[in-house]
Amino acid sequence: MKSFLRRDLPRLSVGFGGVAAVTIIYGRWLHVTNGTIVALTFLLIVLVVAATSKLWIAVSTSLAAMVCFNFFFLPPVGTLTIADPENWVALFTLLAVSLVASNLSSAVRARAQEALDRRDEMARLFDLSRDVLLMTESKEAIGMLARFVSRRFDLDYVAICLPRSGDWDVFEAGASLALDRGQLSLAMAGAENALEFDARARTYGGHATMTIDDRVVRLVPLRLGTKPVGLLASAGRPVEPGALDAVAGVAAIAIERVQFLEERKTAELAKQSEALKSALLASIGHDLKTPLTAIRVAATNLQASWLTEADRREQSELALTEVERLTRLFHNILEMARIDAGAVATERRWVHPSEIFEAARDQIQHALGQRTFDVSVESDALVRVDPRLTSSALAHLLENAAQYTPEGSPIGVSLAVSDQGLVVKVRDRGPGIAPRDLAHLFERFYRGDEAKQRASGTGMGLSIARGLLMAEQGRVWAENRADGGAQFTIEVPAETRAPDVCESGP
Repeated sequence: MKSFLRRDLPRLSVGFGGVAAVTIIYGRWLHVTNGTIVALTFLLIVLVVAATSKLWIAVSTSLAAMVCFNFFFLPPVGTLTIADPENWVALFTLLAVSLVASNLSSAVRARAQEALDRRDEMARLFDLSRDVLLMTESKEAIGMLARFVSRRFDLDYVAICLPRSGDWDVFEAGASLALDRGQLSLAMAGAENALEFDARARTYGGHATMTIDDRVVRLVPLRLGTKPVGLLASAGRPVEPGALDAVAGVAAIAIERVQFLEERKTAELAKQSEALKSALLASIGHDLKTPLTAIRVAATNLQASWLTEADRREQSELALTEVERLTRLFHNILEMARIDAGAVATERRWVHPSEIFEAARDQIQHALGQRTFDVSVESDALVRVDPRLTSSALAHLLENAAQYTPEGSPIGVSLAVSDQGLVVKVRDRGPGIAPRDLAHLFERFYRGDEAKQRASGTGMGLSIARGLLMAEQGRVWAENRADGGAQFTIEVPAETRAPDVCESGP
């Protein structure tokens, strides 16, 4: 009814108005008496209406034109009686031509509208296929698929129903409807019967409907090949059964793709886990061998009676140094496990940047040896960071710089405070970083060819530094300096305050 009042009634009024206008102009103003001119003018109006309106509007306009032609222009004028038999021929010819033209125009328009609808359905299917290709292996992928179908096809309700152990997993989009699980099971059983194609409806068998709250819900099987894997439920604007079959086919492919991506991700994670385990065992085995050998030799030497007191002190210090190295190694393993488990907690406090450096240096004092530092603190402002995480990350960078800085050369350390937070730069005097290694430096157990040749290590330090900083929303990156060596930069977002207005403590 609303559609009639909004679209059809104005067009019917235009048709009747055109017939009335011709009748008044030709009959009252121009006094046209030539029936051929009048009939052709009426026919023109009918053809225009037929080309722009529905068939029944054109037929109504044709009948109105015939009545006006008979009453106002065919003798005897002013009556519906026709005196001359030839005028009957003219009258019925007008009506016949009007009806045939109206029918043909309506048929052409219907075919054109059908072609447009099919074009729109194809465009919607293309957009849906593109959405499917952009889907990832997210746990919300099936729910996203339901929302894609609802949005692309302008449907009030869409649900993807997948059978699971005697029950159904239903992923809905749009309106909230309570689907009857029993009817879903019946529709699924019907879809598992012989697959038949209806050429007239251009669809496969297995379609069903259910009524929920005066709303008709259409059920279409989701098929992978000939096997149904679920149901697509939809309600809203009418969609051709063939188009619904195509949508269900795309949805089934999307579900299979999501499952495949999940399986591939699981396989990749298993493969990465095995690779990491192998790398960890190889790295730890290599790094354990040297300190354990040194400790064993030192312990054996300490048992010798011929050692002097100075020699005993030297062997004892050697054993303690190697024990510190082992302690550091196991600490790194624990830190990496905490990072992988997401168990790194933050506790921010107001500290001075120099305290961060001092704490980091103390952590790796045994690995620094006689190394010296060229420290620059560019601000006296305090920053609110987690000193434990930040200093631990800095300690890994200092230890890395100590491995590549030549003996006698200082390690450059710059600490600055800006409006964004704390910025720490560590510069070594080594050969720099190979371009092919820059993108992989912070990966677990990664060590470039140059690093393998020049220094020992597990390849965990830089990865741990990045993980600790990420817990503070910080970041770290590396770059080569134009004047030689490499520079690592830490940036931790933090509040900053002047020392004279800050209170100590958390």
